[in-house]
Amino acid sequence: MAHEEVRDGLRGTATGILTPFHDDGSIDHDALRANVEELYDRGARTFLATANISEYHSLTQAERIAVAETPLDALPDDATVLAGVGGSTGDAIELIEAYDAAGADAMMIMPPDHTYRHERGLLEYYRKLGAASEAPLVPYVRGFHPSVDFLVDLAELDCVAGVKYAIEDAGKLDAATDRADPSVVWSCGLAEPHAPQFWQAGAEGFTSGVSNFVPRLGLALYDALAEGDVEQAWRIRDAALPFMDFRSTTGEDNTLAAANSVPVVKEGLELAGLEYHDGNVREPIVELSDADRRRVAVLYDELETTLDRLLE
Repeated sequence: MAHEEVRDGLRGTATGILTPFHDDGSIDHDALRANVEELYDRGARTFLATANISEYHSLTQAERIAVAETPLDALPDDATVLAGVGGSTGDAIELIEAYDAAGADAMMIMPPDHTYRHERGLLEYYRKLGAASEAPLVPYVRGFHPSVDFLVDLAELDCVAGVKYAIEDAGKLDAATDRADPSVVWSCGLAEPHAPQFWQAGAEGFTSGVSNFVPRLGLALYDALAEGDVEQAWRIRDAALPFMDFRSTTGEDNTLAAANSVPVVKEGLELAGLEYHDGNVREPIVELSDADRRRVAVLYDELETTLDRLLE
């Protein structure tokens, strides 16, 4: 898929694919296939395989490749699939070569998890990965706070088709998009809560949160933004907030933020009839408590009721 086709795919909602696990911890590829096929049937067209929400860091290299191959095989040609790539240059190139062979449309370069890094070094990292890839790159900017100059230089790389921007700083995004190559598509990597504000700052799409299990929310939010219906966009965004706020909670017997993020989405998929993950996750996260699972069910019913009213 050419740069422009990938950019078209980024203009909308990008749905992160969760990884379903059997009770013994192995990957349930039949469930994974069923999940992406059902999401496609409900309107999703752009998918993020082996992303953070896929429990990327809990997968081996071989598992990452297999988890990307399953949706690539299952989805029609008009779907856009980005595959997550990270780690050392050597490990990243190993993944890129496997993803290229499987037909990935683009490489989503995961946030650097190095303790020490330099902006010029990061640009060199992206250049080397771009040289190894037949598909364009979409760097995921999160967990570090680069300068506007860095973001502009990043967008100037020939290998970059888009940038997944996930920093809570719309002003920096606005400054970067004002100066960057206008052909590069910026996607809000902080999902629905930040989508309207980031849209005003130059983003042309956003990643899914609630939209992962209620695709109609993301589709309606994008339509409202694209049509300039700001009031409706904020109403839909507000409908997503209770669920997204709950994703940021710690869960029981824990003080670390957002521990509930992945299991809440897996429970949402269950409630929506999109997949039977049974809530299985891998360490270092844990399943929802019974109380949190009940809370998700309440939030899901409230969300569907609100959307029925907003989208009637």
